[in-house]
Amino acid sequence: MFNLVRKITLGSLLVAVAAIANAQGNLYSLAAVPDIVKAKAAVVMHSESHRLEIEGPEKSVYKVHQVYTVLNESGKSALIFNETSSSLSTLTDVELRVIDANGKQVGKYKKKDMRTEAYGEGLIDDGYVTWYRVLTSNYPVTIDVEYTLKNKGTFFLPAYYFNTSETGVVSSDYTIVAPADMNIRYRNIRTSIQPVITTEGNAKTYRWAVNSLPPFEYEAGGSANTGYPHINFVADKFSYGGYPGDFSSWQNFGKWYYTLCAGLDKLTPEREGFFRNLVKDAPDDREKARLIYKYLQDNFRFVSIQLGIGGLRPMSAAFTDKQKYGDCKALSNFTKAALNAVGVKSYLAVINRNTNGEPADPAFPANTFNHVILCVPVGKDSVWLECTSTTADFATLETSTENRNAVVVNENGGFLVATPKSNYTSNFLGSHTTVKMQDDLSALTETHYYTRGEYAELMSEIYKQNRDDQKQLLVSYLGYKQPDDFLLVREDKHHTSLKQAVNKIPEFSSGDKLFITHRVQKIWSSRLPKSENRQQDFYFTYPFEKRDTTLFVLPAGTIIEVLPKTKTLESPYSSYEVSYRFDEPSTTVVVTSSLILRQHRIPVADFAAVKKFFDDVITDNSQKVVIRKGEAAPKKAF
Repeated sequence: MFNLVRKITLGSLLVAVAAIANAQGNLYSLAAVPDIVKAKAAVVMHSESHRLEIEGPEKSVYKVHQVYTVLNESGKSALIFNETSSSLSTLTDVELRVIDANGKQVGKYKKKDMRTEAYGEGLIDDGYVTWYRVLTSNYPVTIDVEYTLKNKGTFFLPAYYFNTSETGVVSSDYTIVAPADMNIRYRNIRTSIQPVITTEGNAKTYRWAVNSLPPFEYEAGGSANTGYPHINFVADKFSYGGYPGDFSSWQNFGKWYYTLCAGLDKLTPEREGFFRNLVKDAPDDREKARLIYKYLQDNFRFVSIQLGIGGLRPMSAAFTDKQKYGDCKALSNFTKAALNAVGVKSYLAVINRNTNGEPADPAFPANTFNHVILCVPVGKDSVWLECTSTTADFATLETSTENRNAVVVNENGGFLVATPKSNYTSNFLGSHTTVKMQDDLSALTETHYYTRGEYAELMSEIYKQNRDDQKQLLVSYLGYKQPDDFLLVREDKHHTSLKQAVNKIPEFSSGDKLFITHRVQKIWSSRLPKSENRQQDFYFTYPFEKRDTTLFVLPAGTIIEVLPKTKTLESPYSSYEVSYRFDEPSTTVVVTSSLILRQHRIPVADFAAVKKFFDDVITDNSQKVVIRKGEAAPKKAF
């Protein structure tokens, strides 16, 4: 009897082990993956589970388990594990297993096997990133990874991103378990999936799930916030760094942030006296603000500081004043303190700094912010200050914070206020180039730039680079051919000069005719994505105005064979014009061009017309002036 039971038990155990092994084999098997999931995928997500356990406003635990196969080299970015942590969010457990194409485990790694490094600029930080790269050249390869984050608070709730451009999804789910009396809000972005909500005792469970999804068809140039389907989550009652808060309204959020920053906008009496003396001759509050902003730009530098209540609370104004550096919130807070010292009111404004990001939703108070700027009410208007920039003009924001809703914070709470809309005249690139072509067809060129806004920032960044990188940037960003030699001089924040030596100006010749491209730099060279079946509005990085005058001073006696005709192009949001004239006494061809993009956000209904416009501009880049060398006039001694 005992032997019979033993045989049955042993047989059952072998069947169970075989079943588990078979199930595990199926989990990693690509044969079982639906064709719709893997047909266009570089990565197949077999199984993905996110679980957020919220014990209360002060504590939450986030657990993730993913099993996915990287099919080929195109998916190699999925072979890198990386997760951030801080004093308020601890990465406690990581286990990463690597399985080869035969289902055999070929690697197993724990957190101790991975690299953990501080991030930021290193002056002050308590933020870390833990990462590990799986090295392989053999595909397919499967990754089975689990990790846990323990969070001191619920200010940040991880969003649910479940569908990207390279990953097909077999199965994915996200579960939130929270106290039943704790309100959890959610907002769908480019998806309509809804949770199954259940309540058991004092716990409320929300569960979202998706199955059999092909890779998402990403549209280049879409909004930075709405590119991929995802769901954002918010806990109305939260705590962060020991500071309890309320996210049920923007006003309540502002009250929390005001409390977080209270008392940090104080300078020493001596420094307050310094700033009063600095502005003593200023006729009004706007000029006082301008003088203090100039002092900030001339004497302080931006660093990334991830310290002080998880990177949310600024360093004190006195500390920042002494050190002469700070992050966005520290520099904004210092500027606020300096303005207070001279009797000018200003307010911290929390905002999402993200090129082509969407404004904060008035109906969905949520933590969508990563930046702080300063709002200075002056009369009936507001002056907005970007305190991290040393080159921005006074009262001018960068494109990354225009067209937004900022939460302006005062003692009464937070209030959504629209920042200024982008204006194409603010981003100006003006160039005047003289090309002196020699008899041997070489030339020395001299270009004088006048820039504003984003182009002034661009010129500043180019000038900071080493010579090799400058050369590459002249080609990739300003549209020049590779120069044989060059000299770039930054005269001031709006003026830059560029001298180049070019061995041969004509592009090619045919018989005795020489073909010269009508500008030494391309006024536009980026191909826009396809317009067919587009679903989203298209975003340029910023609207702009470009104006160029190029003078080709040709050798004496040169004959003009072909001088192109004036050309104009129009679209609903852009215009282009180029004109030509020949000054015979000086044998100079003058080419005058302009390109204007009046609005950076292009409604999807108009995108096809705008794409055609820029395609036509690129085509016009190849326009040629055709010349023939003539007999030079004899030189006279007197």
